[in-house]
Amino acid sequence: MRTSWVKRPTFCNRIWWWSYILFYFSIFLVFSPQKCIAQNATTDPSEVRALNTIFRKWNVQANPMWNISGEPCTGSAVNNTIDVEQKDNNPSIKCNCTYDNNSTCHITHLRVQSLDAHGEIPEEITSLKYLTKIDLNYFTGTLPAFIGNLSALQILSVSHNDFYGTIPKEIGNLKNLIMIALGSNNFSGTLPPELGNLPNLELIYIDSCGLSGEIPPTFANLRSMRVLYTTDSPFSGKIPDFIGNWTNLTELRISDIYKGSSSLDFVRSLKKLKELILRNALVTGRISSYIEGLKSLETLFLGNNSLSGIIPSQWSDKLQNVVIPSLDCLQRNFPCNRDAPLYANLSIKCGGPQVRGKTGIVYEAENLYLGPAKFYVIDERWAVSKVGLFADKTGKLDIEGTRAEVSGATENPELFHTARMCPGSLRYYGLGLVNGNYTITLHFAEIGFPNRNSQKWAGLARRIFDIYIQGSLEQKDFEIAKEAGGVERAIVKKFHVTVSENYLEIHLFWAGKGTCCIPEQGYYGPLIAAIHVASDFTPTFSGIRETTQGDNKTGLILGITVPVVFVCLLLLAAVFYMRRKSNNEDEEVILGLGPQQNMFSYTELRAATEDFNPSNKIGEGGFGHVYKGTLSDGRFVALKQLSVASHHGRSQFLSEIATISVVQHRNLVKLYGCCIEGNRRILVYEYLENKSLDRALFGKNDLHLDWPTRFNICAGTARGLAYLHEESRPRIVHRDIKASNILLDEVLCPKISDFGLAKLYDDNKTHVSTRVAGTIGYLAPEYALRGHLTEKADVFGFGVVALEIVSGRPNFCNSLDNEKIYLLEWAWTLYENDQSLELMDPTLSEFDENEAIRLIRVALLCTQASPWLRPPMSRVVGMLSGDIEIDTAKSKPSYLTDLDFKDTTTSVFSSDTADTSHSSSKQSSHLFSYST
Repeated sequence: MRTSWVKRPTFCNRIWWWSYILFYFSIFLVFSPQKCIAQNATTDPSEVRALNTIFRKWNVQANPMWNISGEPCTGSAVNNTIDVEQKDNNPSIKCNCTYDNNSTCHITHLRVQSLDAHGEIPEEITSLKYLTKIDLNYFTGTLPAFIGNLSALQILSVSHNDFYGTIPKEIGNLKNLIMIALGSNNFSGTLPPELGNLPNLELIYIDSCGLSGEIPPTFANLRSMRVLYTTDSPFSGKIPDFIGNWTNLTELRISDIYKGSSSLDFVRSLKKLKELILRNALVTGRISSYIEGLKSLETLFLGNNSLSGIIPSQWSDKLQNVVIPSLDCLQRNFPCNRDAPLYANLSIKCGGPQVRGKTGIVYEAENLYLGPAKFYVIDERWAVSKVGLFADKTGKLDIEGTRAEVSGATENPELFHTARMCPGSLRYYGLGLVNGNYTITLHFAEIGFPNRNSQKWAGLARRIFDIYIQGSLEQKDFEIAKEAGGVERAIVKKFHVTVSENYLEIHLFWAGKGTCCIPEQGYYGPLIAAIHVASDFTPTFSGIRETTQGDNKTGLILGITVPVVFVCLLLLAAVFYMRRKSNNEDEEVILGLGPQQNMFSYTELRAATEDFNPSNKIGEGGFGHVYKGTLSDGRFVALKQLSVASHHGRSQFLSEIATISVVQHRNLVKLYGCCIEGNRRILVYEYLENKSLDRALFGKNDLHLDWPTRFNICAGTARGLAYLHEESRPRIVHRDIKASNILLDEVLCPKISDFGLAKLYDDNKTHVSTRVAGTIGYLAPEYALRGHLTEKADVFGFGVVALEIVSGRPNFCNSLDNEKIYLLEWAWTLYENDQSLELMDPTLSEFDENEAIRLIRVALLCTQASPWLRPPMSRVVGMLSGDIEIDTAKSKPSYLTDLDFKDTTTSVFSSDTADTSHSSSKQSSHLFSYST
């Protein structure tokens, strides 16, 4: 048997053993000094009282591992191995116990985040003088000025709260501040310039905070900057060039700048940049020339700008790029799939599989992954495009889902189980719809947010976006949960629209409002569950594809023929009855309209014009002849004899006239009344003795327009258009703003004529139609080429008229030198060369140079190629008056140089007008030529 002996340690071994223990004990002392010191240190009593008062006011209960109600600076508060940023460590504090020879502790960190706590920041927080970090959310009220007394503060994080009011300038006293986070709040006002005096500031987060205005020039002093987020707040002005001096910058996010264009020049020197997001920031220029030197760049997003060029090939695999300022298939004149067969309805299940509704409607599936800047033709009838990237969201599928029952969805609850979400611009296109009137039904339900009535932080979430139909803004700042009365509640929005050229566009656009990061990063932008498009008419065309292969054609023929024969018999019987009734009907309709509308008899108007004597004819155009007349009471009037029968019935025609007659403004021609007898339609207007602006500008007459008069004509016309667009009910788009439609009264006050008349005409019988209603030279390109009609078409026409008033010449004159033939092109060339005053009419002996420059700049802004870059007319009025700063025109104006579309509007003053016609176009072998 073998025996094992235990050997007793020698003296040397014992020495080695104790040395080993002492070594590791010393290591423990070195790396755990705070914990040891804290055993004998106590928290400053004033801070203990302040902390308990603060938590009591906020109704915050501390985690058991934090002894906040007793001796705060013990346990976890002084344990360096515990990360206070972890989710479970909330609320939490951190302490430094090295003061007064390790006998006193001071609170340095305070974190209360995402808890069911609310209230304002109390003044007791100023007793925590050693605070270096504040991280709070779900609090309300204003950000108090006494925050500026916390001189030790290095991190001020108050994002994701409900703060309002201005940012206190006293924050500029926090000289040790490294980071300030103000995002996802409801602040107002501008950034305090005093923030530029913080030499150690490295990180600024002011996204979705509500601040506006320009970034202060004092921020040029912030040479230590590493991160700047200003997205989703309505800042204005160009991106400051001094950002290019922030050479330590690694992340830059700027979006939704609404005034002032910028180039990418400033990024050249930002060699450390890893993330560059400039979304909807009015950035222009070529892409490749700016980013080639940014070797550290990982994420690049330049969507919704006016950039050109492509990403260099060496970057294509490295970048998550969304650098598509324009895609052919995202434009209204896209060539994709335009030869699709015709349909009269369309149903889409957005972000989900096919759903058959209880009413039999089949909503087609759209459950694929949409890339950050992609166009997808789903089938022959429709397509979808998405532009945008959730920069802080890791998931690839932008599809929200819920297992909860969505209330209010009694007919089709399954429609709301999923929904498509998009971080920026989401468009759905109808590619083969029959032209005509449609009803669009959009289905929404907020399934991505918790209960908005909750007092919890996540209840602050707000999703706000705009709804455009056919390019026209139908609803601004639409918030699903607000309109539906809560989350997980269905709401249906209906819109009526006219489809032309077999094209429909539904556009949901996030303009940077609402919240971006609640309940977590990347929850914002449009959200839609389903779309249904149905015609308001019974299709009578050929080419509709059969939707069911097994249809019984014989039954179909009988099903159509029998009702048609029956209807024809009814119509024949009705014709006889209606003829007997017609004489009485006119009187009944007129009486039913009430006393506000003046009705004239045809006999009365014949007498006023001497039986429409040609000598009294003062004009003619697409609407008909115009005569001067004298009523029995001595009033001079202008009678517009409509030459084309309206497709409206009598009552509808009179209703339209009644609507136009109540639209009154000092810069609009007054409609006195009308005559409707049989097929005759005559409108009676006030008579303006100085006739039209084009006659005054281009005709051979004695009427001289000096500079003050010209400027007043521009300002008055702008006011009249602003009234039509924004104040009248209903709002009216004129569609044919030109010099001949601006009349001058006895004191040369401008009055816009022919507004509202386009609706009275059949689209197939006159150029004044839903397809094109205007005059070459004044037509906005998007309207003339693609039928895209908004009030911005009138803004374009106004810009052309303004340049004609300045120059005293028509917008097209082929007798001039080549560079001067097209007025818009010449004006832009002079503007680029800082020679705009050479545009002035040489017959003007004197003029106000500042006013002239102002008017030219406004005109160039109004004639920008993109309608989104043109200002609304109310803003034009402010620019002309000097109350609003004039934006910089970003690009060369666009104009139509040729088109197989002859304006039918002529002037009886043509004999008095110079040979250079300004409102006609030569016949061309091609349809359109579009110049920029």
